[in-house]
Amino acid sequence: MIRTLATQFLLFLAPFALYAAYLWATRSGVLEPKSWPMNRVGWLTAAALVLVIGSFIALAQFSGSPPGSTYVPAHIEGGRFVPGQTK
Repeated sequence: MIRTLATQFLLFLAPFALYAAYLWATRSGVLEPKSWPMNRVGWLTAAALVLVIGSFIALAQFSGSPPGSTYVPAHIEGGRFVPGQTK
């Protein structure tokens, strides 16, 4: 769960980090308020939300077990630990 949250947080920050890297590369003031106008911050926020929503959709569609499969939880069998698996 923490890995998913960290991934979503990093995806949200990615457009802002790329814009900051662009400002740094062009020698514009990264920390100057005139480099971060509200309309640009709005577009960066919209791009970040699109990335996060897209990753949630991809996670929902392409992760997990295949349809019709059965999960067998971890258990002890014959004195040995058998990890959980999807059958």
